[in-house]
Amino acid sequence: MKAVPGPVLHPIPPVWNGDSRILILGSFPSVKSRETGFFYGHPQNRYWRVLAAVYDQPFPEDIPQRREFLVRNRIAAWDVIRSCEIAGSSDASITNVVPNDLRPILEGADIQAIYVNGRTAEKMYRRYTEPLTGRPCICLPSTSPANAAWSLERLTEAWKVILT
Repeated sequence: MKAVPGPVLHPIPPVWNGDSRILILGSFPSVKSRETGFFYGHPQNRYWRVLAAVYDQPFPEDIPQRREFLVRNRIAAWDVIRSCEIAGSSDASITNVVPNDLRPILEGADIQAIYVNGRTAEKMYRRYTEPLTGRPCICLPSTSPANAAWSLERLTEAWKVILT
């Protein structure tokens, strides 16, 4: 699959406030997320199911519930990449990366830990963002349906590290 010509700009603003204590970063929103205008919009992505299970709370069904879930649980959410060339939703096709500026979140909230959702987000964070922030990230297994080796139960157990 060839990358689309020209950069795609990240259309979703971060969710955070001064009470946020952890930051969870993906790589770049999928086509479905870009269409819905919010993080992890593809129904097969297990992000929202995992977070609901980790926090032992009801599954947030829509964008207002998901936004409220993040704020209530003091989670800041965004992505590492501000713009890139990408073919569809394929992380493997990402080129010409411009990272998001995380300073407003890191300066405006007492972020205790930065987590990344999957290896692509980790690679992009370590390459483009960690040198600027000086803050390491903790890589969590991807909630993507492409990560079929990880069951919902296994993902939930691994993601419980965010509670500490």
